[in-house]
Amino acid sequence: MQKERRLLLESGNFYEKGCDGDCLTFRYFFTLWYVVFDDDETRFDKQIINKDGSMPGFNIFTLLLLLVLFLGSSVKILREYERAVVFRLGRLLGAKGPGMIILIPGIDKMIRVDLRTVTLDVPPQDIITRDNVSVKVSAVVYFRVLDPVKAILDVEDFHFATSQLAQTTLRSVCGQGELDNLLAERDEINERIQSILDKDTAPWGVKVSKVEVKEIDLPEEMRRAMAKQAEAERERRAKIINAEGEFQAAQRLADAANVISSAPSALQLRYLQTLKDIAQENNSTIAFPIPIDLFTAFMGKSGSSSSSAT
Repeated sequence: MQKERRLLLESGNFYEKGCDGDCLTFRYFFTLWYVVFDDDETRFDKQIINKDGSMPGFNIFTLLLLLVLFLGSSVKILREYERAVVFRLGRLLGAKGPGMIILIPGIDKMIRVDLRTVTLDVPPQDIITRDNVSVKVSAVVYFRVLDPVKAILDVEDFHFATSQLAQTTLRSVCGQGELDNLLAERDEINERIQSILDKDTAPWGVKVSKVEVKEIDLPEEMRRAMAKQAEAERERRAKIINAEGEFQAAQRLADAANVISSAPSALQLRYLQTLKDIAQENNSTIAFPIPIDLFTAFMGKSGSSSSSAT
């Protein structure tokens, strides 16, 4: 009670000296502090408020420091690729930026939104194709924010929502086709996934620019079966190519026989060319083929003699 009376007394005496309301408020609170924790009010008067009622100089520096802190918390700088969605007391003010914006501390709330293209890695998904083959498919999605207000208001987390939608769409599209189509028609699958994602994310202010299927992981049994199939296909092609070569060679030999039959001297030229090829190989043995035409006369005589004998 004595401390409270001293406090009131000091406040009343100071008010009678002509101190304004702000000084009186400072006098009241600081007097209360020193009454509770310190009895030396003479030192308090010398440090807090001058005898003429004026405020000391260090309070001006305090006000300047508070002003700097206020400006530091209210002024925000946004880069060229950033936008700020500002809420004032919970109500939307709109998107601001880039550059410098001013907020009211404690009243305005700002959410930064990056407008650059985001690379989203879709983890491998277990998929069963239409022909009942189990595979793992991974992909990569490229998207960016076009409307930052929709990206904040219409969806809780547009990045997580886009990721989950990409995973489900990848499983759905790849499961509708067969394995051969999945391996051979990647461009069509990429376009289908991109169009579905772009349509579903448009209400969120998100634009999906590109989708690429990155990897298709097949089971080990399926890899061995495909390797055998590829090997059999190569053997079939080799046999077909070999048969076609033999057919073409037979056609050429038939054409050569027709030419030789029409010109008997061509056979002699071919015979001499063969002898030349044999002589070039340094062989000591030379074979001389005897034309059948030399024995036609003898064969005719033997045939006539046998007929006369009968």
